[in-house]
Amino acid sequence: MAAIDLIVLGMLKKEALSAYDIQKLVEYRNISRWVKISTPSIYKKVIQLEEKGYISSTIVKEGKMPEKAVYSLTEAGEKQLEKLMFEISAKPVQIFLDFNAVIVNLDALPPKGREKCLADIEGNIKALKAYLEENLREKENLPEIPKTGMAVLRQQLALAQAIETWIHSLKQGWE
Repeated sequence: MAAIDLIVLGMLKKEALSAYDIQKLVEYRNISRWVKISTPSIYKKVIQLEEKGYISSTIVKEGKMPEKAVYSLTEAGEKQLEKLMFEISAKPVQIFLDFNAVIVNLDALPPKGREKCLADIEGNIKALKAYLEENLREKENLPEIPKTGMAVLRQQLALAQAIETWIHSLKQGWE
């Protein structure tokens, strides 16, 4: 998956990290909320990227902690990072929303079932919006939060707001 490659290579461009550290950054930055990336995929990805020569590992032992592999970007990895940036940014934008599978089948349900599905989706969008608003409030004045991370948070909030408006109009259409 090119998106996971790009996430991992981008993080390693900034600093050498272990797979665990990458996974923690993905969690901290909530990357898995907008890019399909899981903990096991991160560990598999660093192995694949090392096999391809895009990253290299160094075994490090800190105090009484067990040894761990710390990965850094190679010259080939820097070229791959740049290549992926241009490839992905040049592709048409695709927005995949899992709940659209429900939307296209709403007419297969009786009215009460439609109402429940739409209410569930609406509730989840409201929860997402509240989470994003809270996250923005907490992070917007922290100097260690990258501008790019804040840009993605704002983008996600704008999408949640747009979906909230859209779901309201969809519900009115079923009444």
